Amino acid sequence: MTTQTDKPISNNNSVVFQTLGTVSGKQIGVVTLNVEKAINSLNLEMVYAMTAQLKAWREDDDIALVMLDGAGDKGFCAGGDVRAIYHASMMTPGELTQDAVEFFENEYQLDYLLHSFPKPVMVWGDGIVMGGGLGLMAGASHRVLTERSRIAMPEVTIGLYPDVGGSYFLNRMPGSTGLFLGLTAYNMNAGDAKFVNIGNHYLNSDDKEPMLDHLATLSWSSDHDANHQLLSQELNLLEQRVVISIPSSQLAAKQSEIAELMSGSLSEIMERVSHSDFSDTWLARPIKTLLSGSPISWHLIYRQAQLGTGLSLTDVFKFELGLSVNCCAIGDFSEGVRALLIDKDRMPNWRYQSVADVPQDLIEKMTCSPWQMDNHPLKEM
Repeated sequence: MTTQTDKPISNNNSVVFQTLGTVSGKQIGVVTLNVEKAINSLNLEMVYAMTAQLKAWREDDDIALVMLDGAGDKGFCAGGDVRAIYHASMMTPGELTQDAVEFFENEYQLDYLLHSFPKPVMVWGDGIVMGGGLGLMAGASHRVLTERSRIAMPEVTIGLYPDVGGSYFLNRMPGSTGLFLGLTAYNMNAGDAKFVNIGNHYLNSDDKEPMLDHLATLSWSSDHDANHQLLSQELNLLEQRVVISIPSSQLAAKQSEIAELMSGSLSEIMERVSHSDFSDTWLARPIKTLLSGSPISWHLIYRQAQLGTGLSLTDVFKFELGLSVNCCAIGDFSEGVRALLIDKDRMPNWRYQSVADVPQDLIEKMTCSPWQMDNHPLKEM
């Protein structure tokens, strides 16, 4: 960053905050997730630090806009660091743990803060953006994709479901795309992500520094709406000059195939994908991922898709908090995390082996909130 008034605010090692000066006298607040070895996976310390700084910047008239970025060249954020939740859940199997409640409660509050932030928030979605990273990106007003973007919600592989607001944004995607993404953990490129509105701007990965230098020359003001319009306008202009064009969208091209694949009941979907040969098609990897996922997760993801678009964003986060902590207590989450992140044998022993084996009363129990509305941890949201 070559602006002359770069000003670091704080650094707690896992997340770095700084401000960039502009010719207007206003500043750009920059949040850099800084756990490069873990592709900037979110831990609770990072969530607390980001929430506090964003609230301070929200009230600071000198800050015109905020940018979220990730350290290193692998990606913005690969998800949440859920190992602490795993260890707590293993100590008290079958019970709700404070670690799970605290992590998801604060993560969802951070996501909601971004969704409701009055000033422009730009996420630089270069490289890997998955799970909790996608939750941050979905909350931003300006979501920049690059030719290197690889975006997915892979929770089916760890016995969870696409949370962090997925019940809101997946159900607003074209056709059956949201259900398809949830069940298969399909890796979207920038074209795919723009098609489903996960991203709304496209630049090249080498454009970040020139973009920041350019933003420093603009006439930012105290008018939030004007700043939103100015950022959109400038990103659109920069997008017209990219060297590497946005990749084509497989999701857009295959809408009819996705609709056919995802039609009917969950049992019909699983019957279809289990008895078809996709080995020589674009579906080979996503279907393999689906079939290796948790049968409990299949049910939860299908139930999530039935929510439609009737729930408000606040209701979505309240619903997801209950479902997520229940996944940790009585679902497949602990086993999924063990297989993928702890022992790393990638051989999860799911509680049930098929879609038909999963008791319907278990799914009802998991989708039932542990709290009444008057004592819900997110009641003030």
